[in-house]
Amino acid sequence: MNNSCDEFFTSEKAMARHFRARATSGRFRGETRAETRSWQKKARRRFSDLLGLQHFEPVAPRARKLESVEVDGLTRETWRIQTERDVWMPFYLFIPKGAKDQKLPLVLCPHGHGSSGKWATGGRSDIDGMASIIEDFRYDYGVQIARAGFITACSDARGFGERREPVQQDDSPDAFLTSSCHNLSVAGLGLGLTVQGMWTWDLMRLLDHLQNDARINAKHIGCAGLSGGGLQTLDLAALDERIKAAVVSGYFYGVRESLQIQNANCACNIVPGLWEQFDMGDIAAMIAPRALFIETGDADPLNGKSGLKNVRSQIEITRVAYEMSEASENLIHHVFEGEHRWDGERSIPWLREKLAR
Repeated sequence: MNNSCDEFFTSEKAMARHFRARATSGRFRGETRAETRSWQKKARRRFSDLLGLQHFEPVAPRARKLESVEVDGLTRETWRIQTERDVWMPFYLFIPKGAKDQKLPLVLCPHGHGSSGKWATGGRSDIDGMASIIEDFRYDYGVQIARAGFITACSDARGFGERREPVQQDDSPDAFLTSSCHNLSVAGLGLGLTVQGMWTWDLMRLLDHLQNDARINAKHIGCAGLSGGGLQTLDLAALDERIKAAVVSGYFYGVRESLQIQNANCACNIVPGLWEQFDMGDIAAMIAPRALFIETGDADPLNGKSGLKNVRSQIEITRVAYEMSEASENLIHHVFEGEHRWDGERSIPWLREKLAR
């Protein structure tokens, strides 16, 4: 008897049926400005509960500045901040020279998968193995945006960089590129704790601290990220109205094609019960009327089987929310030629337009 199978009995059709029957019951349905605001209020509360934010307890930030160096015309400060009891988040703060003369806008720059955390967004090409990653994905957008005149914060999300869990703290050459999302999911989901909730909570606490920095204009705060950094940006902007402008790169598409069917992606994409309530276009609808820029590579495999059609299906959901909010001009979708990477050609000038005035 050989080990081959003549036929496989999969659950694919069943999963599709479940999705059709149960998905997005809380989707955006507003037909007026008042209805849109009412839906957003309820949707944010529901989304926050699904992420598990109600389980976290705030603590005093206890921020510690560890180092300050000059790098290519920018000051790079290394910090560590406490976000909840027993939890610390390292981050870089990049300061342009203009911060000595006036308060500057702030842009949070969360990283994505396979990035090694803040070392990628912070442009640490001097670290072995980082140069090719930064070049391939244009991952140093924390530095790119700082050079455009912003103060930028590049943090390690839980499970990445200096925040890897013990199972990923080995000495292998590429260990710094691994992440502990799966381990954190297994440890937390049974308690109602999601990785996305952990990430969102930490970014909110980082904002609590940075909005009091005398060099920062707290009325002009943005967030921008690629891939998993786009996920973090989308979630944070949906729930925290301090984010006045958001750039979501490489993470905006219908979840049926891009996550349920392409289910080899990391478990950090999964929030129990989320798809029953919302698709990505609905989450983005919570951001209206604040400024939102979505950039998509036309050959990004994460777009799903139907490609840009799957992306645009979600753009249209969000566009209606912006129209109902009388803010159509604040939603931009830019499609560039390329695969899964940060573009920035139009989004960084757009950030200047929205935040630097």
